[in-house]
Amino acid sequence: MARINFDLQQLEAFVAVTERGSFRAAAEHIHLSAPALSRRIDKLETLLGARLFNRTTRDVELTPLGGVFLERARAALDDLESAMLGITDIAASRSGRITVACVPSAAIHFLPTVVRSFSERYPLIRIRVMDEASSQVLASVVSGESDFGISFMGSQVPGVAFDPIHTDPFVLALPRTHPLAARKTLAWSELKAERLIAVARSSGNRQLLDDALAKAGVNPAYRFEVSHIATLLGMVDAGLGLAAVPRMALPASHPSLIGVALRKPAVARELGMATRRGAALRAPARMFYDHLRTELKARR
Repeated sequence: MARINFDLQQLEAFVAVTERGSFRAAAEHIHLSAPALSRRIDKLETLLGARLFNRTTRDVELTPLGGVFLERARAALDDLESAMLGITDIAASRSGRITVACVPSAAIHFLPTVVRSFSERYPLIRIRVMDEASSQVLASVVSGESDFGISFMGSQVPGVAFDPIHTDPFVLALPRTHPLAARKTLAWSELKAERLIAVARSSGNRQLLDDALAKAGVNPAYRFEVSHIATLLGMVDAGLGLAAVPRMALPASHPSLIGVALRKPAVARELGMATRRGAALRAPARMFYDHLRTELKARR
């Protein structure tokens, strides 16, 4: 059976003309120009292969086939409205539980606003956020402890499907009062005389940074090492040294620290959504996954 590809706007235009009795009145009712409305009707008649109206200079009347089609068009629009209302009702009463594993910088940077907008839309769905290091995030995805994860380096893990969502460059964190704070960019070679602080070698951020610097022939000497970026930023704030951190980990509104772009080499991590390869997400988790992607796309 042949498929007729007309759209909702054409149906609405047709019904408006029959209800208003003229193209001009119908065009005003649906906030469209008369020529544009006429084109929609012409296209609908072409798709159907039949005239729907007999037009004169004074009025418009339905053809016999137009009368039959009017009943079908109204029924289709009513069914669509009922379906949409039904979906809205289901959404409002949808319940369930979602577990999302997330690296701390992303959990602080954008996840709270996304959780808030999702919870306003689906108030009965409970969300558990596991803010962990990247390796633990990916391990929870593989084990099934979390529905999906937000991490980096996921493309390197067997059994994990990785969907990139954000490129996060490394910047140099330093006090706003530091002489280098006024610079727009800094090369790694300019930091030889500075005391540098780093997270431990077990950190995914450290591993990514070390690999990129080694390929560029850069071998910085670190004075201090810590386990967490929050501690690292605290030490920078205390004047103990400077540190390379993902931009997302250093809020632009920080009262005393600033991030300056690093180059030669410029290093960035690719943040993405991690799921178990070949496994389908449960309905609530899929809803949150899609909502998160939409929100991040809108931000970009």
